[in-house]
Amino acid sequence: MSVGPIGKKQARSGNVSYSDPVTLHETSKSRIDFVPFYINKSSGVELAGKIQTYRKEQSPFGLLPVEEKSLSLQGNAILKLFDALKSHIAVKDENDGDFLLIKVNDGTAQLAEHDPQSVANALTSVLSQDEIIAHLQNTDITDELANALKGSIRLKDMKAAVNRLRNHLNNQENDEKIYQKWCEEYPWAFGNAYVVNDDIRAISPHDHLDLMLSNVIAGFRDVIELKRPNMEVMNYDSSHRNFYFSSEVSKAIGQCHRYLDTFNEVAVKGLQDHPEVVAYHPRAIIVIGRSHNWSPEKHRALHGLNSRLTNISVMTYDHLLNQGERLVNLLEPAPEDLKPAINQDSSWNDFEF
Repeated sequence: MSVGPIGKKQARSGNVSYSDPVTLHETSKSRIDFVPFYINKSSGVELAGKIQTYRKEQSPFGLLPVEEKSLSLQGNAILKLFDALKSHIAVKDENDGDFLLIKVNDGTAQLAEHDPQSVANALTSVLSQDEIIAHLQNTDITDELANALKGSIRLKDMKAAVNRLRNHLNNQENDEKIYQKWCEEYPWAFGNAYVVNDDIRAISPHDHLDLMLSNVIAGFRDVIELKRPNMEVMNYDSSHRNFYFSSEVSKAIGQCHRYLDTFNEVAVKGLQDHPEVVAYHPRAIIVIGRSHNWSPEKHRALHGLNSRLTNISVMTYDHLLNQGERLVNLLEPAPEDLKPAINQDSSWNDFEF
């Protein structure tokens, strides 16, 4: 940017100074000038200006002001125009899209005019490479932005995880290994109390668990048993007018009873070779089947059957999906006048896993 000499002259009033006009645009018929003014105020000197349009005439006067095509700009307006020009010049050569401009001084981001959460959301939308995230973790950034950034990264990861589970179910993928891998990566879907899972699967030579989760409050372990989404959860006895667990669920319940008994025996004071894995009144959660098309009566029936089990709960993959969606909605920032919209089965509030 070239800078020429600038003169500053005092006006007759004494409280205002001005500089020579700067011609912005000129044709054979008109000319547009910018005239800067410097106004002395108690808080300091304010820059103002006027964009003056002239009409060229073949007359002794030469240029005639056209007031209806002229504009005066006060201090705040001229600074906003200046910021707008700088911002739009910065993106003029970029492809179409959305941009967030952050001023950086000596390597430090100046966020005075930006909400840290908005900045974090914008940054995380492009953080698809692991090396970028790893670099950010070692970069000295403000605590405010760091917390917002970490929250946005986790929220983005949670949204992607929920969408992945939804796609698996919508595509009718029934391989149990797919869902075991998903649950291993995202144990928080079983509730905020679970944030990590153990690599340990064998609790005895003959008993291998699908998943073991650590409760963040006490550190004690609970057991997750996964079955296929295409398995039946409950059947209806028309003669007695009641629902009952299917044979697949009954087998899983028996399997979990054995796991809990064995786990209590071998890990009451810590699992052999893994003393940190302690079983203290462990619970088991069985995930099986689908419930997206259930009637309210069937949802209530599952709640009733669950309430009569001890330390074992049965849930469907749709319940797991809805639980993940609910956690995402609770974490996602929303306007104060709007409550988070939660897509869930009608029976959601009946379950306490």
